[in-house]
Amino acid sequence: MKALAARRHHPMALLVILLLALVATGGLYAAFQPSEAQAEAYSQDDIDAGKEVFRANCATCHGRNAEGLVDSDGNTIGPSLIGVGAAAVDFQVGTGRMPMQMSGPQAARKAPQITEEQTRQLAAYVASLGPGPAVPADEYLDAAQGDPVKGGEIFRINCAMCHNAAGAGGALTRGKHAPPVVGVEAKHVYEAMETGPQNMPVFNDSNLSAEDKRDVIAYLDKLEQNGSPGGISLGSLGPVTEGLYAWTIILSLLMGCALWLGAKAK
Repeated sequence: MKALAARRHHPMALLVILLLALVATGGLYAAFQPSEAQAEAYSQDDIDAGKEVFRANCATCHGRNAEGLVDSDGNTIGPSLIGVGAAAVDFQVGTGRMPMQMSGPQAARKAPQITEEQTRQLAAYVASLGPGPAVPADEYLDAAQGDPVKGGEIFRINCAMCHNAAGAGGALTRGKHAPPVVGVEAKHVYEAMETGPQNMPVFNDSNLSAEDKRDVIAYLDKLEQNGSPGGISLGSLGPVTEGLYAWTIILSLLMGCALWLGAKAK
């Protein structure tokens, strides 16, 4: 006991205790962190091929090693991609938002500029630079396994204020907008929730589980299947567009009647 007590006062005792505490904390974090709905693991060949794709298409803005670039005035040309994960790459490149067609407040969706295989390789390379959200597995993209009722509740609470309850999108500030989400590929809906592109908040597995995201996908799938049960949707933007159409038609009829009566009186 005397020998043990003597070691407690050793100069290295505090360092040893600190290291043990860090190891224990890291182990507990790894044991209890939410499991990722990862689709696949990448090979070294994928990573090497993705590096070539990156340097040919992305390095101009994001830097040769994805470290990001700034101009002489300190403005960001392209952010660092270290740690953004494969899901962010798959979403941005798979929807054609990257590479950007032109500078602006928001990257617009367009036809993809590279193939699906090149996108997968590019995602593999960026994923190798640091841990981040992975491309989701197919089981979490199957709308048939989701609960559209629960998904509707989640969507109305977290998403409808920007994308509207019908998923038709809406305007934001300073030239930005929330795009329509009905008819979007399930994988890209999941990745958008997981990574929070542009103005969107991040809904990772700590606040919305993989099953919750699948429920949202099921809800959006039901919206697409049901269409507009009330007839012409008028953009699904609510009473503003409905009122505008009604007044336009009514005023046109009133003006037509006035012109007809005036011509008849002559």
